[in-house]
Amino acid sequence: MLNLVHLEVLAAVARTRPTRHYGADPRPPGRRPLAGRSGCRTADRKPGAPVPYGDLVTKSHHAGVLRVADALAAAGAAGEVVELAAEVRTAALAAAALGVEVGAIANSLVFDAEGEPLLVLTSGVHRVDTAKVAALLGVPALRRATPEFVRSATGQVIGGVAPVGHPAPLRTLVDVVLADYDVVWASGGVPHVVFATTYDELVRITGGTPAEVG
Repeated sequence: MLNLVHLEVLAAVARTRPTRHYGADPRPPGRRPLAGRSGCRTADRKPGAPVPYGDLVTKSHHAGVLRVADALAAAGAAGEVVELAAEVRTAALAAAALGVEVGAIANSLVFDAEGEPLLVLTSGVHRVDTAKVAALLGVPALRRATPEFVRSATGQVIGGVAPVGHPAPLRTLVDVVLADYDVVWASGGVPHVVFATTYDELVRITGGTPAEVG
């Protein structure tokens, strides 16, 4: 089980290894700015144009990152897409690697709502209350989706599900707690690629519904 020592080690690694940038203008993540941000606006990138990838983003994964980058560009998103030094499959790991509050991490969680996929973008500060969300949607219950269900609905793997870049639009709920942060970070399609966005932009580019999910 990961403890505070492990998180500190991962954070130290992320600080000492170069962070790769896929585009977008520099902007302060969460509530603490990071040094060394540079690049071009995601909105200026032409769909289908190559996206750089490094040691951790393999060619097989590159297509997933490209789909997310294309979706962001098509939506006019201005967020910065970056590759981290290591996989960050939890909000705590992502927050440690980025140097931001865990609440500024937008977890992308897929649920099975009576056979239909539901994407919940929730702040890393709390868990999704499945009973509350089921009542909100008017369904008997929500089930955590299987890896196969997630891959079929999103084209991505658990731990790297992005808010966009899916084969078809998904019904999406966006946690209102994310509005407490000036900038939030979401997955870029694989477990070690993320992008910066805002609560309002996240609602806009996903066509999501703001909701209390925790």
